[in-house]
Amino acid sequence: MTLQWTAVASFLYLEIGVLIIFCLPFISPQRWQSIFKWSIWNRLSQFWNKGFLTMIIILIVLFLDALREVRKYSNADQAKDAKLQPHMFDHMHMKLFRAQRNLYISGFSLFLWLVMRRVITLINQLAVAIGTSVALQTQAESANKAAKKYMEDNEMLKQALTDPKGEGGKKQDTEENKLLKKEVQRLTEELKSSTDALKMSKSDLDAMKKQTEGLTKEYDRLLQEHQEIQNQLDSGDKKDD
Repeated sequence: MTLQWTAVASFLYLEIGVLIIFCLPFISPQRWQSIFKWSIWNRLSQFWNKGFLTMIIILIVLFLDALREVRKYSNADQAKDAKLQPHMFDHMHMKLFRAQRNLYISGFSLFLWLVMRRVITLINQLAVAIGTSVALQTQAESANKAAKKYMEDNEMLKQALTDPKGEGGKKQDTEENKLLKKEVQRLTEELKSSTDALKMSKSDLDAMKKQTEGLTKEYDRLLQEHQEIQNQLDSGDKKDD
């Protein structure tokens, strides 16, 4: 292998290793998000888009060059001329094999480069969705507890208004009744606001769950496309053999 194709093959192995690390189940998306927020990545972020586009252009150029070589050594006229000399025939097949190998290396490197960028984006979105879901769940639980407390206080106040006071069976005074009614009204309004907040939190939680499911389906679709492309390349390789 020449120096350029050795570099492309090393880059391909590096991409495979990074994607395998991203797929480790015991590393949570929140941990990856904290890693992505290191200061070193912030310094390199201004060069990231330029480097990404530059690498795509390089890989596309190498892919087209490898495709040209495959078509060149797959020419039927050259194959007929090479059959006249056995060593020339073997040399043509060796060139064709190298061109096909370089085509697969550059093609997979380009595809995994795009997949790796997409995976990083999905990991960040999934970490944000999980964090938001946890916050909404905590908020919903606190609102539920507050609502239960207000309901209990409301029941106690209602009982205090209806039950007789003291041993003689006299009712409470008018001023005290007014204060209790105001307290009941205040607690009822707070209960209503807490119930509305709980409903809103539940709706936001359902929306975040739907977004998480969409992210999971998108990741599965990318994996399926990768498997289909790999199967097509394998079938094309078998046809060439």
